[in-house]
Amino acid sequence: MRQLRSGVCLLHARIRDEAVSGWAWTALALYLGWAGFAFGVRAAVQYRRTGDAGFRGISGRLGEASWWAGVLFVTALLGGTAAPVAALAGLPTAAVPAVQWTGLMVTLAGMTATLAAQTNMGTSWRVGVDAGERTTLVTGGLFVYVRNPVFTAMTVTAAGLALMVPNWVSLLALTCLVAAIQLQVRVVEEPYLKAVHGAAYTAYTTRTGRFLPRSGRLTA
Repeated sequence: MRQLRSGVCLLHARIRDEAVSGWAWTALALYLGWAGFAFGVRAAVQYRRTGDAGFRGISGRLGEASWWAGVLFVTALLGGTAAPVAALAGLPTAAVPAVQWTGLMVTLAGMTATLAAQTNMGTSWRVGVDAGERTTLVTGGLFVYVRNPVFTAMTVTAAGLALMVPNWVSLLALTCLVAAIQLQVRVVEEPYLKAVHGAAYTAYTTRTGRFLPRSGRLTA
């Protein structure tokens, strides 16, 4: 009887490990494909249209809030790869099919929304901010509903991936991304857009939420 129970436990453990591996490989493939399109393909399209790939790098000086935004953003991107790799390497990772299927649906929705929002930006798409640069204020497409749909969609994607591969690395990556986005938007991008677009941007902020519809609207 003990041998039977031991055999059943080993079988369950093997099935669980195979399930974790399957979800980790799926999450890794989706993440790398999404990152490739969101940054690589998008930069190539931007360069073809404008002669500029759109990358502006990390803002601010060492230790400033804007600098930390960039560092946390890079950490989050690396964490998106590290989480499934760590799961494949044996890091304890939960295996709850209902949670992971939900994560897959959330991830696909976030990825689709990311690419749609980037497309809405047209030639104004940038990674980072150059304070001396002036781009068109985008208020159409998904930007009708929120001021930062790319960041909202990226957060949804990261949350979905964390559900697909629920371990401490994926949770850390999600936390870093949320912190990076909050700093980047509040400390870097909003002051820049207000300085460049003035009253037009102020009016936009009063009617459109920051990350969610009707949430985070500013007072003129």
